[in-house]
Amino acid sequence: MTENAIEIAPDSALIVIDVQQGFDDAAFWGPRDNPAAEGNIAALMDAWEESGRPLVLVRHASVRPGSVLAADRPGHAFKDFVADRAGRAALHVTKTVNSSFYGTPDLGEWLTARGIRQLVVVGIQTNMCVETTARMGGNLGYEVLVPLDATHTFDLAGPGGLTLTAAQLAAATAVNLHGGGFARVLTTAEVLAAA
Repeated sequence: MTENAIEIAPDSALIVIDVQQGFDDAAFWGPRDNPAAEGNIAALMDAWEESGRPLVLVRHASVRPGSVLAADRPGHAFKDFVADRAGRAALHVTKTVNSSFYGTPDLGEWLTARGIRQLVVVGIQTNMCVETTARMGGNLGYEVLVPLDATHTFDLAGPGGLTLTAAQLAAATAVNLHGGGFARVLTTAEVLAAA
C-alpha cells in the first residue's frame, strides 16, 4: 500500500453529524458553503449500507434559548434524506455540545465494544461539531477520515469585527485536522472509491 492509498476498514463507522432541518433556516444561520454536501452524505450513507458497515446518526438537541435545533422545535428533525435512511443506523446519539463523544448513548463505549478503530466523519457544521468530533476521535486514537465535501458550514463573526466566510472556515478546518494530525481530509469520491 502506498503512502497515499486509502483503506476503508470492513467495520469502519460512518458518523453522520447533525444533518437536521434547522440548518436550512438561512435567516437564522446566514450564508453557507458547499451545496453538494447533502448529496455526498447520502451517497456515503448508501455505500455504507451496501457494504454492511455501521452507520451512526448524531443529532444535536440544543439547550440554547430560541435555537432552531432545540428538541421541541421542528428544526430538530433530521433532513428528509437522512430520515429516510435512519432505520439503517446501528446507533443514534443525541448530544447537547459540539463533540459526538459527549452524547447519549456513549459513542466511545459503543465503538470500543465492537472493536471499531476507524471513523469517517461527515455532517454539519464543518468547523463546529464535525471538527470537534474529528479532533476528539484523533485524540482518542481512532483513525479518522473526513471527506470535507460531505460537510458544510456558515459564515461566522468573531472578535473585533472579524468575519470569516463558510469557505474560509472549511479551509481552516481542513488545515487544522489534516495538518494537525487529527484526521485525514479527503473527498467523498476518494472514500467511495476505496469503500
